[in-house]
Amino acid sequence: MESWGIARALHVVGVVLWIGGVAMVTTVLLPAVAARGGTFDLFEALEHRFARQARWTTALVGLTGLYLVVSLDLWQRFPDPRYWWMSAMVIVWAIFTAMLFVIEPLFLHRRLAARAQRDSARTLRLVARMHWVLLALSLLTVVGAVAGSHGVLLFS
Repeated sequence: MESWGIARALHVVGVVLWIGGVAMVTTVLLPAVAARGGTFDLFEALEHRFARQARWTTALVGLTGLYLVVSLDLWQRFPDPRYWWMSAMVIVWAIFTAMLFVIEPLFLHRRLAARAQRDSARTLRLVARMHWVLLALSLLTVVGAVAGSHGVLLFS
């Protein structure tokens, strides 16, 4: 197998672990915590372990994605509207990477914790809405990337 084949396999595994984890947190963990009258603190304690997984999987996805673009010389796809999903992958990756490595650790964690002290249930609902938006954007991108990489190109 060529090195790009290994990189693509690692890229897909990283996406499965990362976006699959986001789906589990969004569709299972958050609703379960809220339905049982759980607090934002409980949610944070449970999600903390996934955050570590998300950090290393987004790093893996970023590195393998860059390797694939460089080694297969795919730069010309980015300005082409038929390959919109290439830019979407980078945008989704950048949003999550910024959230996991910069925004959440530097200030969002403290702001949400302070807000949860005043109204834990409302803070959980806000976090759930943010997760749903990110999950929807991620799944749209995954559908576009899988379809596009198999020849289904929009705007042809």
